[in-house]
Amino acid sequence: MEPAERAGGGEPPEPGGRLGLGCRSFVPQKEIVYNKLLPYAERLDAESDLQLAQIKSNLGRAVQLQELWPGGLFWTRKLSTYIRLYGRKFSKEDHVLFIKLLYELVSIPKLEISMMQGFARLLINLLKKKELLSRDDLELPWRPLYDMVERILYSKTEHLGLNWFPNSVENVLKTLVKSCRPYFPVDATAEMLEEWRPLMCPFDVTMQKAITYFEIFLPTSLPPELHHKGFKLWFDELIGLWVSVQNLPQWEGQLVNLFARLATDNIGYIDWDPYVPKIFTRILRSLNLPVGSSQVLVPRFLTNAYDIGHAVIWITAMMGGPSKLVQKHLAGLFNSITSFYHPSNNGRWLNKLMKLLQRLPNSVVRRLHRERYKKPSWLTPVPDSHKLTDQDVTDFVQCIIQPVLLAMFSKTGSLEAAQALQNLALMRPELVIPPVLERTYPALETLTEPHQLTATLSCVIGVARSLVSGGRWFPEGPTHMLPLLMRALPGVDPNDFSKCMITFQFIATFSTLVPLVDCSSVLQEKNDLTEVERELCSATAEFEDFVLQFMDRCFGLIESSTLEQTREETETEKMTHLESLVELGLSSTFSTILTQCSKEIFMVALQKVFNFSISHIFETRVAGRMVADMCRAAVKCCPEESLKLFVPHCCNVITQLTMNDDVLNEEELDKELLWNLQLLSEDWGKPGDLWNLGIQWHVPSQQEVSFAFSLLDSFLQPELAKLENCGDGELEMSRDDILQSLTIVHNCLIGSGNLLPPLKGEPVANLVPSMVSLEETKLYTGLEYDLSRENHRETIARVIRKLLNHILVNSEDDTKSLFLIIKIIGDLLQFQGSHKHEFDSRWKSFNLVKKSMENRLHGKKQHIRALLIDRVMLQHELRTLTVEGCEYKKIHQDMIRDLLRLSTSSYSQVRNKAQQTFFAALGAYNFCCRDIIPLVLEFLRPDRKDVTQQQFKGALYCLLGNHSGVCLANLHDWDCIVQTWPAIVSSGLSQAMSLEKPSIVRLFDDLAEKIHRQYETIGLDFNIPKSCVEIAELLQQSQNPSVNQTLLSPEKIKEGLKRQQEKNADALRNYENLVNTLLDGVEQRNLPWKFEHIGIGLLSLLLRDDRVLPLRAIRFFVENLNHDAIVVRKMAISAVAGILKQLKRTHKKLTINPYEISGFPKPAQILAGDRPDNHWLHYNSKSIPRTKKEWESSYFVEKTHWGYYTWPKNMVVYAGVEEQPKLGRSREDMTEAEQIIFDHFSDPKFVQQLITFLSLEDRKGKDKFNPRRFCLFKGIFRNFDDAFLPVLKPHLERLIADSHESTQRCVAEIIAGLIRGSKHWTFEKVEKLWELLCPLLRTALSNITVETYNDWGTCIATSCESRDPRKLHWLFELLLESPLSGEGGSFVDACRLYVLQGGLAQQEWRVPELLHRLLKYLEPKLTQVYKNVRERIGSVLTYIFMIDVSLPNTAPTTSPCIPEFTARILDKLKPLMDVDEEIQNHVMEENGIGEEDERTQGIKLLKTILKWLMASAGRSFSTAVTEQLQLLPLFFKIAPVENDNSYDELKRDAKLCLSLMSQGLLYPHQVPLVLQVLKQTARSSSWHARYTVLTYLQTMVFYNLFIFLNNEDAVKDIRWLVISLLEDEQLEVREMAATTLSGLLQCNFLTMDSPMQIHFEQLCKTKLPKKRKRDPGSVGDTIGNTAELVRRHAGVLGLGACVLSSPYNVPTWMPQLLMNLSAHLNDPQPIEMTVKKTLSNFRRTHHDNWQEHKQQFTDDQLLVLTDLLVSPCYYA
Repeated sequence: MEPAERAGGGEPPEPGGRLGLGCRSFVPQKEIVYNKLLPYAERLDAESDLQLAQIKSNLGRAVQLQELWPGGLFWTRKLSTYIRLYGRKFSKEDHVLFIKLLYELVSIPKLEISMMQGFARLLINLLKKKELLSRDDLELPWRPLYDMVERILYSKTEHLGLNWFPNSVENVLKTLVKSCRPYFPVDATAEMLEEWRPLMCPFDVTMQKAITYFEIFLPTSLPPELHHKGFKLWFDELIGLWVSVQNLPQWEGQLVNLFARLATDNIGYIDWDPYVPKIFTRILRSLNLPVGSSQVLVPRFLTNAYDIGHAVIWITAMMGGPSKLVQKHLAGLFNSITSFYHPSNNGRWLNKLMKLLQRLPNSVVRRLHRERYKKPSWLTPVPDSHKLTDQDVTDFVQCIIQPVLLAMFSKTGSLEAAQALQNLALMRPELVIPPVLERTYPALETLTEPHQLTATLSCVIGVARSLVSGGRWFPEGPTHMLPLLMRALPGVDPNDFSKCMITFQFIATFSTLVPLVDCSSVLQEKNDLTEVERELCSATAEFEDFVLQFMDRCFGLIESSTLEQTREETETEKMTHLESLVELGLSSTFSTILTQCSKEIFMVALQKVFNFSISHIFETRVAGRMVADMCRAAVKCCPEESLKLFVPHCCNVITQLTMNDDVLNEEELDKELLWNLQLLSEDWGKPGDLWNLGIQWHVPSQQEVSFAFSLLDSFLQPELAKLENCGDGELEMSRDDILQSLTIVHNCLIGSGNLLPPLKGEPVANLVPSMVSLEETKLYTGLEYDLSRENHRETIARVIRKLLNHILVNSEDDTKSLFLIIKIIGDLLQFQGSHKHEFDSRWKSFNLVKKSMENRLHGKKQHIRALLIDRVMLQHELRTLTVEGCEYKKIHQDMIRDLLRLSTSSYSQVRNKAQQTFFAALGAYNFCCRDIIPLVLEFLRPDRKDVTQQQFKGALYCLLGNHSGVCLANLHDWDCIVQTWPAIVSSGLSQAMSLEKPSIVRLFDDLAEKIHRQYETIGLDFNIPKSCVEIAELLQQSQNPSVNQTLLSPEKIKEGLKRQQEKNADALRNYENLVNTLLDGVEQRNLPWKFEHIGIGLLSLLLRDDRVLPLRAIRFFVENLNHDAIVVRKMAISAVAGILKQLKRTHKKLTINPYEISGFPKPAQILAGDRPDNHWLHYNSKSIPRTKKEWESSYFVEKTHWGYYTWPKNMVVYAGVEEQPKLGRSREDMTEAEQIIFDHFSDPKFVQQLITFLSLEDRKGKDKFNPRRFCLFKGIFRNFDDAFLPVLKPHLERLIADSHESTQRCVAEIIAGLIRGSKHWTFEKVEKLWELLCPLLRTALSNITVETYNDWGTCIATSCESRDPRKLHWLFELLLESPLSGEGGSFVDACRLYVLQGGLAQQEWRVPELLHRLLKYLEPKLTQVYKNVRERIGSVLTYIFMIDVSLPNTAPTTSPCIPEFTARILDKLKPLMDVDEEIQNHVMEENGIGEEDERTQGIKLLKTILKWLMASAGRSFSTAVTEQLQLLPLFFKIAPVENDNSYDELKRDAKLCLSLMSQGLLYPHQVPLVLQVLKQTARSSSWHARYTVLTYLQTMVFYNLFIFLNNEDAVKDIRWLVISLLEDEQLEVREMAATTLSGLLQCNFLTMDSPMQIHFEQLCKTKLPKKRKRDPGSVGDTIGNTAELVRRHAGVLGLGACVLSSPYNVPTWMPQLLMNLSAHLNDPQPIEMTVKKTLSNFRRTHHDNWQEHKQQFTDDQLLVLTDLLVSPCYYA
C-alpha cells in the first residue's frame, strides 16, 4: 500500500497542478498532491524528472545487458521509492512500458523466487489504481500467470524438498493475478473455461483446484457489450452447481467469492432475484448459530463456512434495483438473528456476527461513494435504474440499527459496533445519532459500569464527524458537543487506565473536528441567526472553561503518577508500558487542544502550564516527561509567546544549578534548552486560512541558520575538545563528566540533524561489479547544506571513534558512556532530522485518526484541516528519511566496524544495543553486508584461540539478525552463504563454543530454525528472454523526461551476455563448492553431533529441481539412511526421495482422441458424469487386460478426473512400452549417480540394516504410515524397476508374518511404494509383482489388528491413488473376495471393509461394476449385530452412493443409486412402520440360533441404516433425498425426548440422525414433502413422535429460513401445525409447541397478528367444569386432563409464547397481553405454573433496561405488574 495515495488533500487544479502547463513535457498519471504544499515545491519537478529519466535509462540498460542483479533489482527498487515519493508521476506511455517490462520479468520461468516476489510487488503497485489505465491502453496475457501459479502453488517438487518457497508467495501471486485480471484479453474467459473445466470432478481434489482458478482468474469487469464473451459463458453453469450442492464442500466458499466479485463488477446487469432466498438461506446457515437445545453441528460446516467479508460484498452488490427483494431478505436476516446480538449471549459464533455488522455498513458506504461521488473512469458505471435511492439507504439503516445498538455493549464487539455506527451515521445521522446519545448520557453519569462508559464513548467517537457537521439531515447535532465534552472530563481518572485512554481519544477527536473559539460575541452583532446557531454561539463561551478544567484534570493525573514511588531510587530507566501510553495520550490530546484553540484561550492556558511547571520540581523519568510534553506542545503551537516565557526562566534555573553539581537535573534541563535549537532548525507550519491549506512555512533565513550554527558551536566545540583530549589520553575525565559531555554532544546532534550534511568520503570499491551505474539519489529537503563550514558530523565521528577506542581499552565497564556512544554513532549514520521508528508510529497513528474521522461517503480527500497539515509534514519527513540505496563509504565502513566491535564486547547490554544499531546500519548501505560478513565470521573460526565466549555469542547474534532486519546468516546470495553456512557448522569446533551453556545452544537452535524458515531456493540461471529485452529498449529510448544517454553498442551487449554466462557459471561453481564445504564440515572428526545435524539440515536445503546433487552428497545421504541417529535418518530419507526424483527419466506421452476410442461423438452441450464417450475408462471385469497383448493395446488414463466433466482439448496418455526409457538396465547403462544408489540397494547387508531401522518404533502409539518413506520406495522402484526385488522379497515375507505394529507399518510403506512405483513396468514384470504381492496382502489382511488397520487402509488408498483401475485388477479382485467372512471375528471384518473402502474411494466414478458387486454383497448383511461392523458398513455405503449426485448437467450415474436402495430398505422396515407401540431395542449383540421374527430383523437393519445416514450427513454432496425423508416417521417414533446418555444405541443414533437431517439444506421442491411427513407424524399416537416433530421443525425452519418464507403455503402449514399442537393432550407436547411458536415469532417467521391473538384469547376463555366435592380418600385436585382444561391451557401457553417472543423490547401489544395472563394466576395446574414461568422469564429478560421499558405501560398496568412480580403468590 502506498501511503501517499491513501491519504488525502484536495484535487490539484489541473493535471499538471500548475497554471502554465506549457513547461511540463508530459501529463503525469497521478501525483501525490501533498508535494505541492511543501515549501520547496517549485524544485520538485526538476528533481523528479531527473530521477525518472535515470530510472528509465538505467533499468532499460540493465535488462539489455542481462544484468538482473545488481542493476535490475537496484533500479526497480528505485522505481518503487519514486512511486512512494511522487506517486505515479510519469506519462501514460511510460506507465504502460513499466508494466510490460515488469510483467515480462516476473514471468521469466527460471527466475529466482525472491526476485520474482520483488518484481511482483512492484508490478502490483503499478497496477494498483486501475482507473488510470483502461483496457485500451493495456492488455496482458493470462497464461504466463497461470503457468507461474501452477508451477509454484501446485508445485510437484516442493513436497520432496526440491523447491523452497516463502510463505508469502501465495498471497503475492494471488494479488498479482487480481491486479492483472482487468487487462486480460477478450477471449481469455473462453480459453480458461476450456483449460479448467476438465478438472471439475466433484469427488476429486482437482475440483478444488478448478474452482480456485476460476475464482482468481475469471475476468468479471468486461464492458456490457462484451458480456457474451465474459461471465455469460459460465454464469448459469456455476450458479447451477452452487445451488445444487447442499453439503458445503470446501470449494463452495470459493464460488461465493467469485459470485461476490461478479455481482460488484456488474451491478444492474445480472438478475439475482431467482437466487435471493437461496443466497440468504446459505448465508444464514453459514453463521453456524445454535438452534434448539441439543444440536450437533456437522464439523465441516464450521471449517468450510463462507468468508463473511465476501458474503457482505455480494449482498451489497445485489441491493437496490426495482424489485427491493434483497432489502426484504436482509431485514428478515437481521430480524431472525437480532436476539443473538444481545450482550447476554456469547459463543464462538459471535465473531462472525460482529464481523457482519462491521462490514455491511462499510460496504454500503463504499457502494454509495462509487455511485454518487467517485470520478467516472473506464470501468462500467452502475445503470441509473439500479443505483441505490435515498429510500433504499433509509431502509437499510433501519434494518441494521437495532442489532448495532445491542452490540454496543457486547463483551467483545463494541469496537465493531463503533465502526458500524461511523458508517451508518455518514448515511443517515438522524436515525443513528439520537439513539447513541440516549445511551451515552446515562453512561457518562453512571459510576458503577465502566464497560458501559468505554463502549458508548468509542461509539460516539465513531459518529463524531457526522454529529459535529450537522447537515441537512441532522441540524441539531452540533449542540450536543459541549455538554458531551464537559461530562467526559471526569474520565481523566488516574485510577482507571482504559477509561482514561478512551476519554483522551474522545476529547482529542472533538477538538480536532472543531476549533475551540469563543464566538459568543457574535450574538450582539448579528440577528439573522437560526435558533440552533444562537444556541451554539452562546455555548462556545464555555470552551475556555473546558480547556482550563481539562488542564486541572491533567495536572491531577501527573501529580498522582509522581507519588507512586520516588523513582530516583529504582533503576528503571523506562516508564511502565501503561504510563507511556497515558503519556502519549496526554501529550497528543493537549497539543491537539492548543493547536485548535483561539489566541485568547491559548494565552490563558499557557500561563497556567507555566505556573504549574515552575512551582513544582518533578522526578525526571515520568512526571517530568509529562510536564515537558505539555510545555513542548505549547512551544510548538506558538513559539514566540511561549519561548518568551520559558527561555529566560530556564536560563535562570541553569545558572543557579551550575553552582551546585547536580548533574542529573542539568542533563534534563539541557534537553529543555536544546529545544530552541530544534525549533530553529525545524520548519513550523503556522495555522493559516483554510483551503489551499495556506500553510505558511517558516523557512529559516540565512541569519537564523548562522545563529543556529554559532549556538551549536558554543555548546559543541568545548565538549568535543575535552573528549578529544580524553581519547588521546591527555586528559583524565571522570565517568560522570564523560557522560555529561556525551549527552551534550548527542543532544546537539539531534537538534541540528537537519542542518548537517551527511557524511562524505571515498566509496568502498569493488564490492559488486555492475555495468549499470548504482549511484545514490539526493533529495532536497528545504536546506542547501553549507559546505564551506566544517562538517560537524565528520568531526564528531572522528572524536567519538577515538574516545570509543580509549574506553574499550581502558574502562570497558563504563557501560553508560558506551550506550550513548552507540546512540551517537547510529545518529551520525542515519539521523537527518527524524527517526524512522518515530516516523512509522506517527504514520500509523495518522492513519488511525484519519480512519476514525474520514468521510468515506464523499471520499475525494475531504479530510479535516489539522489532518492535512499533519500529512504534509509526514510527506516532508518521508523525504528526509529516504536514504536507501546509499553509497557505502569508507567512513561508514569504519563506523559499522566499530559497531561490530561493540556488538561482540563483554557486557550483554552493550552488545544488545550495539547489535540493534548495527542491523539498522546494514540495511541502509548498498552491499555492505558482503564487506562485513568475513569480519563477523572471524570470531567463529575454530583455529583461533583468542576468542572469548562473549565475542562468540555476540558474533552469533550478529549473524542471526533481528526480526525485521537483514539476517546475515541467510542472505539470498551464493557469495554470502558459501561463507556463512560452513562457518556455522565448523564453529562447533571453536574453543569458545560450549554446549553446557543453554544460551549458546539456544542461539544455534534459533539460527538453524531461522535459516530453515527463511531460505528460498537461490537461482542458478539468470537468463533474460528476448521479449523482455525488446521492451527494455523501448523504455530506454522513451522521451519525456529522458537523459541523453547513447544507446548500447552491440559490443556492450555482447559483453553483458558474456558476463551473464560467467555469472551462471559462478553460481554453479559456488553451489557445488558450498555442498562440498558443508560435507567437509560435517565429516570433521570430533564435531559435536549438534553441528553435524545442523550441517546435514543445511545440505538438505540445497536439493534443487534443476540440478542433480553432486555425487559426493548423494553418496553421503544414501549412506546416512543407516545413520545411528533417527534425526539424521529422517533427513536422509527425505533427501534420497528428492534425489530419486531428480534422477527420474522422462516418460514419453502421446495425444489421443477419446471420441475415436469410444466410437461416440462429442456431446452437443456440457454433460458431466457417465457418458458413452468416457465409458471405456470404467472397470469392466469382462474386458480387463489379462495378456501382454491386451495390456499393450490399452490406453491407460491414470488421473481419476479426466473425462468426468469434459475432455481436455489435448488429452495425453503415456506412449507404448517400446518408446519409454529402457527397463532392466545393467549397472553399465546407468549414470554415476544412479550407480551409487544401485550399489547400496543391491547390497543385502545395507538393505537388512535399512529394514531393521525402518521397522523400529519411533514414538509408541503415535507412529503413522509415513509418506516420506513411501516416496523413497516409490522412487526406488520407479527408477530401477524390479532390480532390488530379489533382495527385498525375503524381508517382505518375514515382515508380513510379524504382527507388531511397527513392522506392519514398514511393510505397508514398502508395498504402497512398490505398487505405485510399478506404473511403467512391462506386463511381465507387473504380473510377477502381483504373484508376489497377492499372498502377502492376504496374510496381512487376515492378521490385521487395531493398531495396524489405519496403516493398511492408507497403504491401499495410496496404492490406488491416480492409477487406472484396469491396471490394478489383481488388487480389487483380491479385496472383493470376501470382505465379511466372519472368520477373524467382527473386528477383522470391519478392518477389511475399511481397507476396501480406501481403495474404492480413490477410484471414484470409474468402478461402477465393483460398487454394484459390493452393494449386492453387503445388502443381505445389513442386519449385522456387531456395532463396529455396522458403523463400517454405514461408512462404506456412503462411498458406494457418493457418485449418485444431483448436480446440474450431469448424466444419471451407472454406479448404485440411492432411491432404489432406499425403496428396498423401506420395504423391509414395513413391520416397524405399522406398529404403534414404542420400539424397544432388545436385540443382544450375539447371533441367536434360529430365525428371528421380522421385527427384530427390522431393528437390526434400522441400526445399520442410521449409521449410514449419519455418515453421509458429513460426507456426501446432497442432503437427504426424497426417499430417505420417508424414514422420518420411524425416527420420530424412536428418538427419545430427554437428553440422557444411558439410552441404548438405537435411540441415541435416531436422535443424532434427526438432528443432522434437520440441519440439511432443502431444495424448494422438497419443502412440501417434508411438511407432508411432519403433518402425518403430528397425528401419530405416540406423543414422543409428536414432541420430536416440533424440535425437528425448529431447526429445519431456521436452517432453511428464506426457502420456507418464499413459499406461502409452507408458512401456513407450519403455523397450523404448531398452533394445533398447542392443544395436544400431552402436557410436554403443549409446552414444546409453545416454545417452538415463540421461537418462530422471535425470528419473524410468523407474525403476531390479530387473528392469532383473538384465537388465543378465545381459548383462554374456555370455561372449566366446577370442582366436585372431594372424597375423603382422594388426594389433590381431581380436575384431570379434561378437554376444557387443555384448551384453556393452550390459550395461556399461546399468549405466553407471544410475550416471550420479544425478550429485549416491549411492543405495543405486550402490556395488555400481560394483563390478560395475570388473570389466570389462580387457575388450576398446569396453567398456574405456566403463568408464573412466563412472568418470571419476562422479568429476567427485561430487567436490564427496565427504566426504558416501563415507559410502555400505563400507571395502572405498572401497579398490577409490580404486584405480580413481587407478590407472595410469586413464591407460592
